[in-house]
Amino acid sequence: MRLAEGKRVPEAALCERLGVSRTPLREALKVLAAEGFVELRPNRGAVVVPIDSDAVAALFELKGAIEYMIGLKLPERIKPVELARIEAIHQRLKGCQQRADASAYTLENHNFHAALAAAIRNDAVVQTYSRLQQKILRARLAVNEDPSQLARSVDEHEGIMAMLRAGAARDLAFRLEEHNRRTGEAILAQLRMKTE
Repeated sequence: MRLAEGKRVPEAALCERLGVSRTPLREALKVLAAEGFVELRPNRGAVVVPIDSDAVAALFELKGAIEYMIGLKLPERIKPVELARIEAIHQRLKGCQQRADASAYTLENHNFHAALAAAIRNDAVVQTYSRLQQKILRARLAVNEDPSQLARSVDEHEGIMAMLRAGAARDLAFRLEEHNRRTGEAILAQLRMKTE
């Protein structure tokens, strides 16, 4: 069930669809409100919060700096088992792109970038990066529905993997930051088109 921005969350229909009572649904809505996905309005229920393109742009700006740092640290810290895991995720990403499976691609893309961050073994970076990824997930879903965006993303990931395999820290950092910038631009362009 897709819920449009600015629309009320149909609690009764969701409870029926999910097979839960209102209590767990309302607890879930509180979590979604804390994450900024819905707004809880007294005596009116939850309303889907519109995506704020300025906020998304700011998140990508911060994420770009973290991506660059990940790229600088990754070649010296990554273990062979972590590289193998990232290679496997990359192969799954290519399969998702070939099948034009945007939902699966979005999940694997999240796993790919989370694995890169985790491999530098810095808990502060991993936690911050994870929160940023969660905040942009909703906006990312709008862009990954475009097959040309999936193909471009896979091409950029190929370059990222080449630099990671070569242990080229500065080139890897540049490619990660550039990939982040291009993804942010694509998402912001899609958001602008939806509001026009």
